[in-house]
Amino acid sequence: MQRSLSLDESPAFSLPARFFLAAPVFAVLAGSLAAWGGPDVFVSRWSPLTLGIVHLLVLGFLSSVMIGALFQMLPVVAGVPIAFSRVASRLVPVALWAGTLLLAGGLILSNGTLTLSAIPLLVAALGGFGLLCLWSLRNAVSSTAMLRGVRLAVTALVAAAALGAAAAALLGTGSGLAGLSFTSLVNAHAAWGLAGWLGLLVIAVAYQVVPMFQVTPTYPAWMSGWLAPVLFVLLALTSAMGAAGSGGMAQVAAALALMGSLASFAVTTLSLLRRRKRPQADPTTRFWHLSLASLLAAACLGAAGSMMPGLTDAPAYSLVLGVLLIVGFGMSVVCGMLYKILPFLVWYHLQNELAGGCQRAPNVKQVISDAWALRHLGVHAVALGLLACAAGMAGTITGMEWKWLSHLAGLALAASGACLGANLYRAARLYYRSRPLNTA
Repeated sequence: MQRSLSLDESPAFSLPARFFLAAPVFAVLAGSLAAWGGPDVFVSRWSPLTLGIVHLLVLGFLSSVMIGALFQMLPVVAGVPIAFSRVASRLVPVALWAGTLLLAGGLILSNGTLTLSAIPLLVAALGGFGLLCLWSLRNAVSSTAMLRGVRLAVTALVAAAALGAAAAALLGTGSGLAGLSFTSLVNAHAAWGLAGWLGLLVIAVAYQVVPMFQVTPTYPAWMSGWLAPVLFVLLALTSAMGAAGSGGMAQVAAALALMGSLASFAVTTLSLLRRRKRPQADPTTRFWHLSLASLLAAACLGAAGSMMPGLTDAPAYSLVLGVLLIVGFGMSVVCGMLYKILPFLVWYHLQNELAGGCQRAPNVKQVISDAWALRHLGVHAVALGLLACAAGMAGTITGMEWKWLSHLAGLALAASGACLGANLYRAARLYYRSRPLNTA
């Protein structure tokens, strides 16, 4: 694990900030749609409204933050700026956000034209960004566990983008609405997007940020050396066997190994956090706890579904699994890391820009207070609980109580996005109000 950072290579504050500040908007939009749709969101994973909300969260929220973080971290951690970063940092977000809105609109309205029009934008944004990262990383002078994991994560991103484009093309033309091959394609797309792009990147980044920011022991050598490659191979095996439709016990074994690998990361990280040197758990630590608990629950549920295929036929299975992975694991860890990354960037850039002047840069804790972050944590935990309950009741309960719960879950998700957005906006406003007037 590399503890030293090449902070002189840090890009301008505005580059990652544009990705971070836009992400909560998509969470608020997704939550608002869920509150409006209510029970319609929790009917099936194939519900048009559900598909639209999922892509608003995965593309608009999670991928925005993850891409922005890579623009920031690769130069600082690896000393490797992303190729053509000045142009890419402007074109990628525009294509990503426009493509996300078009895709979500096309899915929700069952409009093939909108769905098809999103494909080139998202392929350019996600696939293009992934290829730029891989091209840039070839110049890395060292090969750390984090960089190896990042390479695999962005490779998974390219694969997920390609599979998603194929699925969207079939859906947009109406030729893949009910076939087994279409279902296998979507399952592979979801696996590469969630376990690959999201899971592998979180694992890779955790090797660096958990020991550094949480002051824990480093990850065991066997995990940092082998977990990411093993996960990648297992993803490839399960996808290939799923596409062939003839995996049998081998496919079940590969799926169980995949879930076991994710569970081992969750358990190991929870153990490291328990041994941190700082006795007081800050908001980021609490977000990590919530994220890892969700990942562990999702891994157990996924393992149960692999061993009992009939379980996966229940509408609640896929919905609960999606809530745990997207809102519980992904959104929680992203929110927690944002409360470390953005305040640090505000402090670092102001410290450099105010050097020699009479004004001092604010302390990191003054940028976003722990109290505000903990309030968001509470709202987010409530949203996760309500969404999991609403998803778990899919197809089993009707009546006013069911409708009330599903609407409230959407409102809580929107409130979580709004809390995050308000906190990040305060940090960005502090930066722009504090910097010297003559700073470019």
